[in-house]
Amino acid sequence: MCDFLNKHMNSFIYKDSTIAFVTAAAQTCLLIEKCAEHERDEWREQMLRLLPVLYLRTRLLEPAERMMDEEPQRFVTEEDYNFALVGIRELLGQDDAYLDVFVENGIYTDEIQTAYISEGLADIYQELKDLAAAFQTGEEPIMNDAVLICREAFDSHWGRKLLAVTRALHEISDASYQ
Repeated sequence: MCDFLNKHMNSFIYKDSTIAFVTAAAQTCLLIEKCAEHERDEWREQMLRLLPVLYLRTRLLEPAERMMDEEPQRFVTEEDYNFALVGIRELLGQDDAYLDVFVENGIYTDEIQTAYISEGLADIYQELKDLAAAFQTGEEPIMNDAVLICREAFDSHWGRKLLAVTRALHEISDASYQ
C-alpha cells in the first residue's frame, strides 16, 4: 500500500499545482456550460473572478515529461464548441464584441480588429474540456499528457485569449458599474 501511495503522491497529476489547475479548469468549463442559467452581470462577475485564477494556476504548473508517444484523443465536438459559443454570445448580446490589437509572434501591429468574448471563451473551453474529459478516463498517462498539452496550448494561444477576454469583460463591468 505504501508503494502505491508513494508512486501516486510523486506523480505529476497528483501534485498540488496540477490538482489546483485541473480544478480551476473544471470550474471554468462548468461556468461556461451553465451560462444560460445565470444573469449576465452575475455570470460576468463570476468569470472575472475565475479567469485570473485559471491563468495563475496554469502558470504555476510544474514541469513534467510526456508519458505517451501519440497525442491524446480530443473529446470536444463541434456541437460542444458551438453550444458554448452560442450560449455566451446570447448571454452577452451586444457586449460580446470588443476591439483588440492583432498580435503575431509576440509583436503588436497597428491593425485593430473586432474580437468576440464568446469566441475566445469557446476556444479556451475546448482546450479545458478536452483536459477534463481526459481526466475522466482515469488513465494516468492520458491525464498526464492532457495537462502538458493544455499547458502548451496555453503558451501558444489560449493564454493570450484568456487575458484579452478578461480585459474585455472588465471593460463591460467597468461600464455597468458607473
